[in-house]
Formats: sequence, C-alpha cells, structure tokens
Amino acid sequence: MKTRTLVAPLILITLGTLFLLSNLGLLPPLGPLFARGWPLILIAVGASLLLRRMP
Repeated sequence: MKTRTLVAPLILITLGTLFLLSNLGLLPPLGPLFARGWPLILIAVGASLLLRRMP
C-alpha cells in the first residue's frame, strides 16, 4: 500500500481521536482552536497538494 493512501485516513483518525478526548474532558476544548484556525488548515492542505504535484 502506498504511503499517499494512508495519509488522509490517518489524519481523519487523529482528528477524530483528538475531538473524542476533548469531548470526554481529557483534553482542553478544541472547538475554539478550529473555529479560528480552519482557514489555515485549508491553506496548509492546499499547499501540500500543490507541492505534491510539482516535479
């Protein structure tokens, strides 16, 4: 299996785990962080996709 195919599922599992731990009270609330920082996440994902396509 290629590494590329594992990246997206691992990111989703990690985010899900972080939100679950936050909801259980084991981590501080993550909602405000993502409420303010979601544009940066989109920019980072877009830049990553662009860099992958460059030779």
